[in-house]
Amino acid sequence: MKTFAKWLGTLLFALSFLHLPVASAASGYTQTKYPIVLVHGFLGWDNIGPYDYWFGIADALRRDGAKVYVAQVTAANSTEVRGEQLLAYVKQVLAATGAKKVNLIGHSHGGPTVRYVASVAPGLVASATSVGGVNKGAPLADIIRGSVAPGSFPESVLASIVNGVGQTIGFLSGDRSTQVSTAALGSMTTAGAAKFNAAHPEGVPRTACGEGDYQVKGVYYFSWSGAQPMTNVLDPLDAPFGLLSLAFKGEKNDGLVGSCSSHLGRVIRDDYGMNHMDEINQVAGLVNLFETNPVTVYRQHANRLREMGL
Repeated sequence: MKTFAKWLGTLLFALSFLHLPVASAASGYTQTKYPIVLVHGFLGWDNIGPYDYWFGIADALRRDGAKVYVAQVTAANSTEVRGEQLLAYVKQVLAATGAKKVNLIGHSHGGPTVRYVASVAPGLVASATSVGGVNKGAPLADIIRGSVAPGSFPESVLASIVNGVGQTIGFLSGDRSTQVSTAALGSMTTAGAAKFNAAHPEGVPRTACGEGDYQVKGVYYFSWSGAQPMTNVLDPLDAPFGLLSLAFKGEKNDGLVGSCSSHLGRVIRDDYGMNHMDEINQVAGLVNLFETNPVTVYRQHANRLREMGL
């Protein structure tokens, strides 16, 4: 298994040479005051061998001055469990760096995960940024929850499969956390997101598709997302995202999350020509050639935080 993981990681890493290089800016462009912590989404990882979940993003941020840390939380579990794991990791980063706060950036389920930490420990967080975040739930989670009854045999079968995927990801990335896919599913349904938002409302828009408070308890909130499920004919995920986008019935979406659901705090953009995985420069940089490169978007955001003194 380890040999296979190394082979797969090397193969995917080689694909990086297919994506367009990002022009370098002046030294210090991404040098934020506080460290940046990247937090993966559902069934995500930090790195598998040389292959990163945040493909090329962390290195690009570090290149011009940012201190970047990549968190590993459980691939499949509730927002609260993942949030507590992230909180522990943030404290480790602060202890190691001597920094007073961190800038959190979470993708997909990582969006609510960083929000949890910002809500329960605002003194440790300078900013919380949600990228394609499931802040108001996702139709796919609702469809699955509505089709598979809690405690039923079909649920146990589905949970076993997804937990197995999570365990494999954990094994390859060096994480041994317990996978609880049913808890993750519950967190990502509309009802689960609404319950979480009631307990942790910071930055959540009060209208269906508006912006939320830009700053709460000293924490600045930001978000952005894509709105084009199919972006690159070479991307193997384009077809599945195109199919999944039908569940949105015409609502703007990135293939998994609706644009309005992704809103949090100050909305940078909710209509990038990106699908859900393009938002983290996946797969292996096979993104929309006619849109701003996602690596550039992260660099621009780091510079935004820098200019704000964060």
